[in-house]
Amino acid sequence: MINLFQPQVGAEELDAVARVFEDHWLGHGPRTKTFEAEFAEHLGVAADHVVFINSGTAGLFLAVESLNLQHGDEVVLPSLSFLAAANAIVTSGASPVFCDVDPRTLNPTLEDVERALTDRTRAVIVLHYGGYPGDIVRIADLCRERGVTLIEDAACSVASRVEGRAVGTFGDLTMWSFDAMKVLVTGDGGMLYAKDAVQAARIRRLAYHGLAQPSGFGHAKVSARWWELDVPEPGRRVIGNDLTAAIGSVQLRRLPEMIARRREIVALYDRELAGLDGVSLPPPLPAGHESTHYFYWVQMDPGIRDQVAGDLLADGIYTTFRYAPLHKVPAYRRTAVDLPASDWVSDRTLCLPLHPGLTDEDVLTVVASLRGAVTSRGAEQAA
Repeated sequence: MINLFQPQVGAEELDAVARVFEDHWLGHGPRTKTFEAEFAEHLGVAADHVVFINSGTAGLFLAVESLNLQHGDEVVLPSLSFLAAANAIVTSGASPVFCDVDPRTLNPTLEDVERALTDRTRAVIVLHYGGYPGDIVRIADLCRERGVTLIEDAACSVASRVEGRAVGTFGDLTMWSFDAMKVLVTGDGGMLYAKDAVQAARIRRLAYHGLAQPSGFGHAKVSARWWELDVPEPGRRVIGNDLTAAIGSVQLRRLPEMIARRREIVALYDRELAGLDGVSLPPPLPAGHESTHYFYWVQMDPGIRDQVAGDLLADGIYTTFRYAPLHKVPAYRRTAVDLPASDWVSDRTLCLPLHPGLTDEDVLTVVASLRGAVTSRGAEQAA
């Protein structure tokens, strides 16, 4: 099977895990702090503004929770988002308001976001689809002008940049995902960034039960009664650990090579699929934009898209569409919402395999299968 995603882990990651075992400490500790500092350097921000957590989903929940939203508050997000974003909003007591996207980039534009804003909007969540930065610069400016918090869902965008500036540093709060399907993987894990120092310190507390200071061995060196708890407000336990952080540090060092290979695969798809009748490829990146190249998507007639996906699966090639529009999910269905571009995209788009483990031969196999399926299904439709 040619997989859509496939983590790239090996001897270096195994050695890093072995050293954690040798130290007899697997939990939150020095390697967690090291990974946070390394990732902060990767972003170009201060280390105390990032928190290593146990999943990107936990980051979305923490980010939304930190806003102290109330019933009646609204949070705008593209319908083409991962389910966790909407879940985090409704759990907070607020209401999700879905906006549309550009049909080719699958990212919301400034105009898409602006149309969804009301006087009840407290925050905007922007997903960078497939690693494309999108209209983040203008959306960030709009949110600042309106006094609205901007949360970047950078799960797909660990290496994306605009004019050299890391995606994730344009908003007020950002999360990254390091699960087994992402570009940088730790098995499970994520990182959360807060631009404001006070908010960052609060999020760090909320990520570990709300404790203002630890109550374990480390605190015993500075307090005579280290077991006593200082909890200004309740939190939860969603911190990362040294085992996964050790893997993350290796993956971060390897990130440039993995992104370079992804870029090569995208170029090969672009070259080999150019001119395929009835199939549209991802649009070129704007000048100054760098993508993580998490997804490679093609778009075709909705009358054949599902059959093409089935044909590729029969050939041992797994494809999918990410992300199903949330305004059509039963839990979030809004009958009055009109999002024509999101509907158009969801009927026509297919994500092809993209990960550094693919050989050029694998990519050419995907291309040949896609060409054959589109041609045959198109002929059937025309008959």
